[in-house]
Amino acid sequence: MSFLDKLMGRTKPVQPDLDQLFAVPDAAITLESAAGFKPTGHGSVCFRAAEGGAFASMQSDIQALLDADGGPKVEVSHDSFGYTWLLATHDPSELSDLVTELHAANTTLEANGFGPSLLCSLVGFTGPDGQRLGLVYLYKRGTFYPFAPLEGQKRDNPLELQIRGVLSNDLTVEADLSRWFPVWGAPGL
Repeated sequence: MSFLDKLMGRTKPVQPDLDQLFAVPDAAITLESAAGFKPTGHGSVCFRAAEGGAFASMQSDIQALLDADGGPKVEVSHDSFGYTWLLATHDPSELSDLVTELHAANTTLEANGFGPSLLCSLVGFTGPDGQRLGLVYLYKRGTFYPFAPLEGQKRDNPLELQIRGVLSNDLTVEADLSRWFPVWGAPGL
């Protein structure tokens, strides 16, 4: 970064580090021991689909790759904002395998030049009282944040802040709370 950039307050954009997804299984151990949240076995990748045959072919290749393990088929859905979600499902004890699949989907999109289309990845957890929690990885920021939805499109903000504290040594948690956007109805929650 040049002296002029520093003087003008410009910062270098954060580069995504998809390998941070591999920290989720260790963070899950911390999350379970400190707050009682266990993996659900559901994880999803969210991206904005591009037009054209090349992207459609690559998307079907990703689905075939994720379906190759013989487990449940990957589910594809679209939200009201125009984003596509790929939902992968594993046994909750196979969190490492789930994270590997999410990493593979993200890496394939990135390697084919569609990295800017990636929005986030999500891994689902459930608490002792049935509370839902998602660990959301923001691709463009290279950070995680907790998302705890409640009924009626409300959030459990105190729980989200508690989970931030619990996981601050295990994951790179997004410091800017305004970037903790809600992912209402996200597959995997």
